[in-house]
Amino acid sequence: MTVTNKRPRKVVVTGAGDVGASFAYALMQAGLAEDIAIVDVNADLVQGQVLDLAHGLPFVSPVHIHAGTPDDYADAAVIVVTAGAKQRPNESRLDLLNRNASIMAQLVAEIVARKSEAVIVVVSNPVDVLTYVALRLSGMPKTRIIGSGTVLDSARFRYLLSRHCDVDVRNVHAYILGEHGDSEVAAWSMAHVAGMPISDYCTICGQCAGWQEAKADIVKQVRESAYHIIGYKGATYYAIGLALIRIVGAVLRNERGVLTVSTLLEGEFGIRDVCLSVPCIVSADGVSRIAEGHLTPEESTALSASARILRKTIDSLELPPRKP
Repeated sequence: MTVTNKRPRKVVVTGAGDVGASFAYALMQAGLAEDIAIVDVNADLVQGQVLDLAHGLPFVSPVHIHAGTPDDYADAAVIVVTAGAKQRPNESRLDLLNRNASIMAQLVAEIVARKSEAVIVVVSNPVDVLTYVALRLSGMPKTRIIGSGTVLDSARFRYLLSRHCDVDVRNVHAYILGEHGDSEVAAWSMAHVAGMPISDYCTICGQCAGWQEAKADIVKQVRESAYHIIGYKGATYYAIGLALIRIVGAVLRNERGVLTVSTLLEGEFGIRDVCLSVPCIVSADGVSRIAEGHLTPEESTALSASARILRKTIDSLELPPRKP
């Protein structure tokens, strides 16, 4: 009998801050990975996070958690990028974008130098722009570099719809498309409950009084959720940590799950040369394919507008030449 080498279920978390640590904590509990390496320029922070997590190992499935180095990229199955610069006093948004693009360029160079075959999941914001930067500079197949995109926004959308309809959130299917940001698009035409379009369900369920009037408020709450959480406690990290479990789980288990990750569009939905979120089939290869559904004319117009905003931001960046 021939024994083939099995690729390790190794996940490298780049960035040991709130988001990276929350994801590592959730990943440890999920039992998805057999090796979790945490990489950060702040060595003390990494050591503290690793020790804190390691002391919980008696309560979870076996997993190796350790402080990592760029060499860990070589045999990783998934690399999750949460690292990024914070805005300095009097620093413009464009200056911050260029600094984060520079950080991404350095990180991508380290990954490419190790000949890594990992799927790279970009989480750092602005996630769509930095996903594009990583793809442009890496020379990797577009399938292997994806952004967390609107997976969390879609979860917020489903949560609010479930509360409005008084139904279990796991039985609500709905998507936010486009930019992970203010121009994101609620795809009402794709929203379903109990196998019915949301508008049909709300007409007959008896729980959705004022349905049409509630739609604008629901979308507003989705778009402003992060601002409210940041206002209350300074940052968001628990829910994005769980959203990353869903994305990384789809890769490690080759699930072929439908997720609104950020990916490069090459004509799908009438959009080219920009990364944004649309329904994608996510598997061991990253994005296996894009599920290009039918949007209403209003949704298509809004998605195109979102793409133009992202394209304008990308064009404003000072990017190094594209890797061949």
